[in-house]
Amino acid sequence: MATLSERIISKHARKPVRAGEIAIVDVDGVMATDATAPFAIKAFEQMGGKTVWNREKAFLVIDHASPAPNERVANLHKMMRDFARQQGLKLYDVGAGICHQLMVENGHVRPGDLFLGADSHTPTYGALGAFAVGVGSTDLAGVLRTGQTWLKVPQTVLFTLTGRLPKGITAKDIILHLVQRMGVEGAVYESIEFNGPVVEQMTLASRMVLANMVAEMGAKAGLVDTTGLRLDEPFEHQLVDESADFRARYEVDVSSLRPQVAVPHSPDNVIPIDEVLGQKVDAAFIGSCTNSRLEDLQAVAEVLRGRKLAVRLIIAPASKAVFEAALADGTIQTLTEAGAVFITSGCGPCVGTHLGVPGDGEVTISSTNRNFQGRMGNPRASIFLASPAVVAAAAVAGEIVDPEAL
Repeated sequence: MATLSERIISKHARKPVRAGEIAIVDVDGVMATDATAPFAIKAFEQMGGKTVWNREKAFLVIDHASPAPNERVANLHKMMRDFARQQGLKLYDVGAGICHQLMVENGHVRPGDLFLGADSHTPTYGALGAFAVGVGSTDLAGVLRTGQTWLKVPQTVLFTLTGRLPKGITAKDIILHLVQRMGVEGAVYESIEFNGPVVEQMTLASRMVLANMVAEMGAKAGLVDTTGLRLDEPFEHQLVDESADFRARYEVDVSSLRPQVAVPHSPDNVIPIDEVLGQKVDAAFIGSCTNSRLEDLQAVAEVLRGRKLAVRLIIAPASKAVFEAALADGTIQTLTEAGAVFITSGCGPCVGTHLGVPGDGEVTISSTNRNFQGRMGNPRASIFLASPAVVAAAAVAGEIVDPEAL
């Protein structure tokens, strides 16, 4: 039997294909950010492109250096705005949000889709049971012209998540544990599929965390079985077939999982929180396409309620809509009363473009997905990764502590 990845690719190739084969596929949608769109636009024009193949299926997002920190970036943004206007494309401008959140939040990607994004965390859309792949700007330019691309059908690794999540343990802890288990090159050009009773109880936001960080295993895509998924509109469920031919399969009981922390300088350098208690921090950051949605901000507010920060805490909500929802339910007030600072919805501090670059020797604890040396903009700083609750607790204590201890 075919894996979920093989079934989706076969549908878009209009013929049955299996792992190892080369397939030419129709694409349901494409996305590029200000980090990649300018190169894609130039390549599109160099290829002789005049008109995008389908203006309803191509999206541009200004989120990586937003608002523009300098003249050079401002002109790249202008290029994107001009191109979107000329082609009639949907462009999400400064403050709208992070690209991956916007694609899901606004229904641009749906279960069973095959979607390409010029960003390495495009697999996030696998939370919907979509086959979503990050590509380079030149590849994206070709799709803008033709609506098609080619790919090698990947082998698949299955993770079945069982047991009962302990109090305070989240999808971030699970995926950090799995990244440690696989390593940053453990699933290069492979697809990761998730199923099991723990997955079935997850919100869409939590499923996005799982799919998002398969990139830290080197995976091409990550798909989450849609059993238990709730969306506003009817959809066709995308289910993992356990009888399929997987390259490997693992059953992971999460019942005894402790909060996980990735220590410098790699996202697979993960240890239980107990081994790093007392580590001093200088700053904390809540944001990125991994953990900056409403449930994440609410988790931070639970920790911060009635407390004051010991170190600076910067928060970049996943989108304007997320910020407005957090404003409406009182979450924003709780966070600001504790001393948190909000910045434009976008990627800035995560990729180190601006709005929160740490100083030399400083330690930042972050809810993001990568902590390679220099990731947040300073190779002389140290980045720890953890769940939003662990980040919030560290911001209150000035050191890494178990949130349950608070």
